[in-house]
Amino acid sequence: MKNKGLYALAFGTFGLGIAEFSMMSILPDVADDFGVSIAETGHLISAYAIGVCVGAPLTVFITRGWKLRSVPIFLMAVQMAGNLLMAVSPQYHVALVARFISGLPHGAFFGAGSIIANSLAEKGKSTSAVAIMIMGMTIANLAGVPMGSMIGHLLSWRLIFAFAAVCGCATICALRSWVPELPALPKGSMSGQFRFLRRREPWLLIIATMLGNGGVFCWYSYVNPIMTDVAGLDVGTMPFIMLLAGGSMCMGNYLGGRLSDRYTPEKVAMCTQGLMFIVLSAIFLTAQYALCSIVFMCFCTACLFAVSSPQQLLLLRHSAGGEMMGGAMVQLAFNLGNALGAFWGGLPIESGLGVRYAPAIGAVMAATGAVVLYVYNRSVRTSATQI
Repeated sequence: MKNKGLYALAFGTFGLGIAEFSMMSILPDVADDFGVSIAETGHLISAYAIGVCVGAPLTVFITRGWKLRSVPIFLMAVQMAGNLLMAVSPQYHVALVARFISGLPHGAFFGAGSIIANSLAEKGKSTSAVAIMIMGMTIANLAGVPMGSMIGHLLSWRLIFAFAAVCGCATICALRSWVPELPALPKGSMSGQFRFLRRREPWLLIIATMLGNGGVFCWYSYVNPIMTDVAGLDVGTMPFIMLLAGGSMCMGNYLGGRLSDRYTPEKVAMCTQGLMFIVLSAIFLTAQYALCSIVFMCFCTACLFAVSSPQQLLLLRHSAGGEMMGGAMVQLAFNLGNALGAFWGGLPIESGLGVRYAPAIGAVMAATGAVVLYVYNRSVRTSATQI
């Protein structure tokens, strides 16, 4: 029963991953269909990210006092509505609204899902349980997005979002069947949901998450031109390379959960972020060598998800009284880091230095994030000593 419940949550994150990441690979097809530019079509990605940021506090307000299992079921219903609207959108502006609606349940699902996963976990296996939930997102990157890209090019991009809606429906059925009824969280005031942000530890985790993910996305946003223009790989090899990246994300997510349960989430998060700095620096220094670029890409994408479940669980632990908001904060920081990483990674390109300098900016961000996590660990140890 307990493992099945975790798999139900993983199927939900799989559908969310399809909806979020597929858009990057089908921008030209969507642009042609709506008769708008690639740049305008890129706003559909931003609309989803805005929905993520709005959806978390909105869900907390709407679902206060609900039984825990009802929250992700409600969120998957919203996901279905947004993706179905996207699949049948007659024009660009309707698609913008659809993408905003699709993004609303994203962060909140991770927030509610983290609480449920923690409740279902065996003793000492909390991080592994959260990692199982997040595994759906990594599998979406491994198999769902490449397959969706192929279907989008050969048939219609609209089928991708129809499939994401079907995933939402299947998740609702799985949640109802496999997740037991869990009591509602205490119904406090809306302001009480944010009270945990008065302490510095949650802020340190949020900043570290933003910097770590931003550092990776400084490079990952431009991985295609780095691999083809700098490393000299053929464009036709990119689907295989992206498959390797997705597989590395799955492995990193698995190891992050297991190592956190064996050691501590604090140590794993800090060491993984330090490894991000080393790998991004290596990518910058060896970008012209194809084999090095591929090997270091696998390490970097593994780090991206190895740090995810530890940070998700740590923020949940520091958000007493606002657990759902705390669990969602990691996804808000993740999306903000993605946006900032793509922007900052583009600065050296726009200045004429070239695309290979993007991972150098990312290395600085990752190193700063590792320092922030070191400060966080010191703060936690000091607080524990004083108690």
